Amino acid sequence: MATTAVSLSHLGSLMRGVRSVDQVGAEERAAALAKRSIKKASKLWALDLAIRCMDLTTLEGADTPGKVAALCAKGIRPRPGDATIPSVAAICIYPAMVATAVAQLRGTGVKVASVATAFPSGQSFLDVKVAETREAVAAGAHEIDMVIDRGAFLSGDHQKVYDEIGAVREACGEAHLKVILETGELGTYDNVRRASILAMAAGADFIKTSTGKVTPAATLPVSLVMMEAIRDFQRETGRVIGFKPAGGIRTSKQAIAYLVLLYETLGPDWMTSDLFRIGASSLLNDTLMQIEKERTGAYQSADYFTID
Repeated sequence: MATTAVSLSHLGSLMRGVRSVDQVGAEERAAALAKRSIKKASKLWALDLAIRCMDLTTLEGADTPGKVAALCAKGIRPRPGDATIPSVAAICIYPAMVATAVAQLRGTGVKVASVATAFPSGQSFLDVKVAETREAVAAGAHEIDMVIDRGAFLSGDHQKVYDEIGAVREACGEAHLKVILETGELGTYDNVRRASILAMAAGADFIKTSTGKVTPAATLPVSLVMMEAIRDFQRETGRVIGFKPAGGIRTSKQAIAYLVLLYETLGPDWMTSDLFRIGASSLLNDTLMQIEKERTGAYQSADYFTID
């Protein structure tokens, strides 16, 4: 846990020491791993794991307590009547909806995750960001998904970004902190790697690709760069950091590609909801349909599944 900021000179040295990314190599490796096929038994295991690692999400201005309650019911029992389908890892919602989600999920093991810190822009005052985080945790959130100030990062004010993450980490208390880089706005793989190292050094429990509100959102090459940063950071410091791709992951085929990338880059220890999450709003039904196809040999209509 980061409770005090490093000195400006120390942080500058840390950031200057971040190695550059081989863009061609990252894109070629990600593309090659995305083409890897897996056998039926392994595929069913991967689909099951994808559900277990899912942060089922609604982050819309029209969200209501009723919509959140329905999403919670879906997350607890993705396919009513089929107890072999696991619950999702968490329900991810706005801070004002945390109390509703807590009431619906009590006793189920499904976590409540809340976005915070002026999501999705991150453009607000630090005391507002800290207060929002504290309010979400006080309402019962187990996890906080914060956004970094991309403007500060891109202008080179790494100290401000570091200090804000540290302050939010402290405000989280026992709640886990996922730090969203919004990689679609960072411009280069080198910036993605620098932002990853900065977030982990400041106290992130997870690093997350995107808010889902910016295009491009999660991509396999960006995820590879972030996973390699996690691997190198763990080797250097001994700290184990989780990873969450989010935004644009809509099919089970895409989800499996991320699981293959995770296994090949970080290894089997990361194949758990404690260290891997997938942010999703429309992925669950496609995954359920694919499980049914693998079991029976035939697809069922989407009409057989409740709307996420």
